[in-house]
Amino acid sequence: MTSSYLFKDIQILKKAGSSIKREAVLIKDGVIKAFGSKALNNAKNLGIKPQKAKNMLLAPCLVDPHSFLESPFNGKEENIYSLIEKAKFSGYGQVGILPRADLWRDQIESIIALKTIKSEVLIHLWGGFSLNGEGTTLSKHSELLKNGAIGLSDDDFIPPLELLKKGFSLGEMKNSPVLFAPRDKSLQAGGVSRQCVDTLRAGWPPDPVESEIIPLVQLLELHKQYPEIALRLMNISTAEGVSILKDKPSKPMTTIFWWHLVNDNSLLSPFDIGWSVTPSLGSPRDRASLIEGLENNILTAISVHSTPTDDSETQLPANKRKKGISCYNLVLPLLWDQLVKKSGWEVEKLWEKISFGPSKFLNQAEEKLSLNSNRWLLFDPEKEWYQSNEQKHITTATNQPVKDKKIIGKVVDCGLINQADRND
Repeated sequence: MTSSYLFKDIQILKKAGSSIKREAVLIKDGVIKAFGSKALNNAKNLGIKPQKAKNMLLAPCLVDPHSFLESPFNGKEENIYSLIEKAKFSGYGQVGILPRADLWRDQIESIIALKTIKSEVLIHLWGGFSLNGEGTTLSKHSELLKNGAIGLSDDDFIPPLELLKKGFSLGEMKNSPVLFAPRDKSLQAGGVSRQCVDTLRAGWPPDPVESEIIPLVQLLELHKQYPEIALRLMNISTAEGVSILKDKPSKPMTTIFWWHLVNDNSLLSPFDIGWSVTPSLGSPRDRASLIEGLENNILTAISVHSTPTDDSETQLPANKRKKGISCYNLVLPLLWDQLVKKSGWEVEKLWEKISFGPSKFLNQAEEKLSLNSNRWLLFDPEKEWYQSNEQKHITTATNQPVKDKKIIGKVVDCGLINQADRND
């Protein structure tokens, strides 16, 4: 990778609400120096020659509203440093980290320890809503938020309603977001794939739609009772869930797991790592409804929801292993293929769901292209490459899908990558 570019005519998306325009841009040592005619004049004085832009896109960094990092300092499958590296090389400038960990982030010490990490990838920490994620005792909400948590969450299933009501009644979170997953583990009953014909054909234990719908209705009723609480919903995954949200005049912000947009339970082979995810993989109807829900702004943002694991988990059968996949580098290329190429989305709409919308979801400033800033990514929608665990700057986690397959489209550079990494 090089850190200096002059493009005479490249597609540029500068910020939320703007449209893509073709114009010149000068990037020097990873920093945007000028646009338009000034870029051409300044580059001439610096002796920087133009490069062919073809169909490449210069755009703001991406934002992940929530993922897991369970062993931030000594995890062999992932740690805070490897996470930051793979985020940069995948174009992500902000990452939200959920509280589930070896030491749950329900105490201020665990929040402060991660806040000391210096990085241009902004790490946003969700504090634990309950102690140890057990759903029995509230954590000290105000202390967590005062010491660096951006909001409160629990695990990837709904806590007991009594505890939610208690926390909402106390209201210590004030305007900070609270994030919960509409999933009932007892109703899921070990199901691996959403209940439908394809699940039965594949022989997977079915996950009934009720495991999402019942807790979703409960959370929406709480939202109605406590409208002042900034409730967020984690990873809606069913057509029925989208339909319920569509009919609500006032609805919480909602994420969707990116994998549910590019795959469903009719597309994967029985041995694919992508079966083992939470929420369970849905039907083709579910996937179509989720895409439509995003396009119509019923759903707010796309999450990476990375859950890195190592071989000790990955090699277990799908119904036995820890749920989740890990892959920041695949998200933009596969979403571009599905949403821009196949579904006909405008690029501006895609960026609303993978950058600007996630920032709103986190109550954070939106990413944008600015002069004298290194917060940009360069995406080549025609670049061909192969996904492999051995790639440099990619997580050591082994639960990566689409292994050894040709991918079209890649983040070819990002201003957040430092010079030392570029030269490695």
